[in-house]
Amino acid sequence: FIPWMSGFEDCRVGAMNGLGDPPSQRRDPEMNLYHVMIDLKDDAKALSFAKALEEWMSYLQGRGLIEKWSLMRRKLNLAADSARDFLLEIEINDLTQLDQAFRHTSEHSDEVEALHYPVNRMIANADYSLYRPFPDVERAERVALL
Repeated sequence: FIPWMSGFEDCRVGAMNGLGDPPSQRRDPEMNLYHVMIDLKDDAKALSFAKALEEWMSYLQGRGLIEKWSLMRRKLNLAADSARDFLLEIEINDLTQLDQAFRHTSEHSDEVEALHYPVNRMIANADYSLYRPFPDVERAERVALL
């Protein structure tokens, strides 16, 4: 599953944080993006998942452990066979912030468990990746020197 969403162990879709904003206002070009492609278990309800995820992400965001986030769902089943049903995008400043989110989740406090478990128990499969801005500032400066 999702490492920091699972603690290192085994609503309204589209109404999330900033999805109504024009694309140019959604994302800070300096942010790293943590992408999670998700399929739910057969008995999980999509709106229940979205609500539970909103509570979990809002909790992390409120503690400065993530920046913005959004949840999207595949439309008209139009996707490659390898694509999952949901796409969760989480903006982070850097790997330090992501590591802090992982560590906080792995502490297993009562509050974390109460928010995290309802999300994690609905997930059947997840693929995740980390993206950075490109070209990044360092690369752009090197190219300018050429």
